[in-house]
Amino acid sequence: MIKRHFLEFEKPLEEIADKIDALEIVSKDNPELRSQIDKLQSEFEERTKKIYSNLNRWNKVLISRHPQRPHTSDYVENIFSNFDELHGDRQFGDDPSIIGGLAKIDDIPVMIIGHEKGKGTDEKVKRNFGMPQPEGYRKAKRLMKMAEQFELPIITFVDTSGAYPGIEGEERGQSEAIASNLALMSQLKTRIIIVVTGEGGSGGALALGVGDHVSMLEHAIYSVASPEACASIVWRSSEKAEEAAEAMKLTAKDLIKLNIIDEIIEEPTGGAHRNYKTISQNVRQSLLSNIKNLNKIPLERLLERRYLRLTEVGK
Repeated sequence: MIKRHFLEFEKPLEEIADKIDALEIVSKDNPELRSQIDKLQSEFEERTKKIYSNLNRWNKVLISRHPQRPHTSDYVENIFSNFDELHGDRQFGDDPSIIGGLAKIDDIPVMIIGHEKGKGTDEKVKRNFGMPQPEGYRKAKRLMKMAEQFELPIITFVDTSGAYPGIEGEERGQSEAIASNLALMSQLKTRIIIVVTGEGGSGGALALGVGDHVSMLEHAIYSVASPEACASIVWRSSEKAEEAAEAMKLTAKDLIKLNIIDEIIEEPTGGAHRNYKTISQNVRQSLLSNIKNLNKIPLERLLERRYLRLTEVGK
């Protein structure tokens, strides 16, 4: 059994979960404890609903960063079939913090591209905690051009705190790689669907974030900078991150009101990390519906609409 990780505001849930785990161990020899476990399970569900019905923006930031939240590889495994991962940017190397390749969803061939943070310390280090280098964005660009050539819909999964800020990334043209992706996606002659699954941070997220339909998971965030970075700029202290999160309006509910996104995908009670199957099914239904709807719109009209949505941001 995977040990559940509870966030600071979920501490009341942790106490109940510990009691349930303890009773589960001894219930094998004492079946009469089953009714007590069921009662605690009901209490756990009720408390979870109550806590999650009253979240502030900082709570959502913490949920979006939850260490057990599903990543691109989990959605690939649970939604798509025949995934064939493609590697390398044909210029420098392969960046494992962005994964991409060909796959099928309900026998519809698509191109998948997404940030991958990894699980466990070793994999997180290997994938640079989901912070891409320039070659990651150039790999994404190569796959996007391939999708355009074969008229495949592109699905991107956005989940990064931002592009890697190290000197080697700057030496290899980080800002140019991001800008090049923005320019390409704005005029790419195929359908593009964006799903913000966790953190949508800064230009690192936007480099995979220009498309025809933008969805966000219910507890994901999407912003021009992290709350810590914003607090450091405005208040000269990252300790004001909670205040910054409230001011930035970075949640799905905020952004749909501002017309930055088009759809909020509902998460299971307690967040996407509580039930991979349920959230994958919700994302799958959204993707199939949007592929169908976008296929009805002529490509020329779609490109006009995509350009207009970009120019109207912030009006």
